[in-house]
Amino acid sequence: MQSKAQIDQVLRQKTDAKEIPGVVAIAATGNDIIYQGAFGKRDLSKDDAMTADSVFWIASMTKAITAAAGMQLVEQGKLSLDEPIGKVLPDLAAPQVLEGFDAKGEPKLRAAKKPITLRHLMTHTAGFCYDVWNGEGAQYLAKTGTPNVFTCQNAALKTPIMSDPGTRWEYGINIDFVGKAVEAASGKRLDAYLRDHMFTPLGMNDTGFKITDSLRKRLVGMHARGEDGSLAPTPFELEQNPEFHMGGGGLYGTAGDYIKFCQMILNKGKANGNQLLKPETVALMGQNHIGDLSVTKMISVAPMYTNDVDLYPDQVKKWGLSFLINTAKTAEGRSPGSLAWAGLANTYFWIDPARNVAGVILMQLLPFVDKKCLEAYAGFERGVYAGLDAGSSQKAA
Repeated sequence: MQSKAQIDQVLRQKTDAKEIPGVVAIAATGNDIIYQGAFGKRDLSKDDAMTADSVFWIASMTKAITAAAGMQLVEQGKLSLDEPIGKVLPDLAAPQVLEGFDAKGEPKLRAAKKPITLRHLMTHTAGFCYDVWNGEGAQYLAKTGTPNVFTCQNAALKTPIMSDPGTRWEYGINIDFVGKAVEAASGKRLDAYLRDHMFTPLGMNDTGFKITDSLRKRLVGMHARGEDGSLAPTPFELEQNPEFHMGGGGLYGTAGDYIKFCQMILNKGKANGNQLLKPETVALMGQNHIGDLSVTKMISVAPMYTNDVDLYPDQVKKWGLSFLINTAKTAEGRSPGSLAWAGLANTYFWIDPARNVAGVILMQLLPFVDKKCLEAYAGFERGVYAGLDAGSSQKAA
């Protein structure tokens, strides 16, 4: 790939200048790896160089995998996209909407106007929020002593919704409930289900909720960006003996593993001779499922963890099951109708079915949508498309 040197230069410059601690990036077509690179350090407080097989907390990149698992069970008739999910998850049978707080600071709740469905959960239209982007959600947790979802305690899922199901898009803990639905429908814990029905057939041998000894040897340290722009290592690890496995953000894994999941989507559900999902299911997952609603800007109320999130502010964005969908071509070259998402510690992926290409770029620092990380991501993606374009013009000649 002629653009390999171009991508290498972008990523090496960012790590050499200590703008980011370290990075692994990989891009592939449905059949071939077309770029792979690792630069910088796993941890700025240690000497270990970043390697292609380094292990990252991929956070919300977990969501697409959990949704795909849910869709396997939809195919089997064990889950339904549009039946009330309360039939499977009794905790969601009578959702309560938070309508602010009274004069004493007590939460005001009312019954939701319609039931929550699996489709609502997969598309972030069920009404659930994340407290880092919703001040009232954060206030509710503080007032009631409800733990944050990152504790992986079941009590963290006992929260009201912020709006009636189906009335708006709001990013939140929805996919943790999809994980619970997978467990209820399959009779397996989420870690076992994903191992048996996703990771093993895909050959994703370095991905899981638990940091095994083998993964820990290659684990990348978390870093925090200071207000002056400097980077410092910061302790971070998800609960290793969780009450529930966080289908919305609990996985650790490698770039090489995640690209296999992306390739399965490019190959219409097929991988290693295994048909994990039907082609029509994969097509369905990549369609807009929020109708006239749009993905809106996520305003941070926890600047330590996240900046405001507004990817491609110049275009309307939709949501599939469970992917961000861009409706216009991006500056980097991504086709309209491509699928993407990210993880809180600045991990990103995209899948472009029209061009038969996908990319994964993993870093490990907070807050989310860090400017320098986005520059690295954009430089990587531009290089991938430049390589594809050069290849297609050569073929034409």
